[in-house]
Amino acid sequence: METTIVDEAFADKLVTTARTAAGDSLRSLTYFTRSNFEQLYLRDDLERDADLDSFIGHEWRGFKNTTDAYQGTELGEYRYTIRVFENGFLLRVTSDRDGVFLTTDGATIRDFNSYVTAIKEILDEKTGRDE
Repeated sequence: METTIVDEAFADKLVTTARTAAGDSLRSLTYFTRSNFEQLYLRDDLERDADLDSFIGHEWRGFKNTTDAYQGTELGEYRYTIRVFENGFLLRVTSDRDGVFLTTDGATIRDFNSYVTAIKEILDEKTGRDE
């Protein structure tokens, strides 16, 4: 896999982690920062026609708006976002510096919790962050 914004080992680790967690229901995996993004995985039966520039813009704004709007509420600290669509789900896992969004065919809340745990571990390893 040729990568441009992350090294190949990190990209392979993210994809392997997501594939292990989500199995065949994983549709796509995109890593992003505030200024760039890279789609690291796209299932073979899907078209490369998504407007990832728009997705990333919405996801960063969504992350910032959500964390700001709910900070200090009884809901607690923001963890992740699930978006439900007619043909699948989008899961956004972000930190203040980078993030991942993955799309799946189907999943339960328990599945999403395990996906987030696995992905956060890899993101945190990348920069030496601790939760």
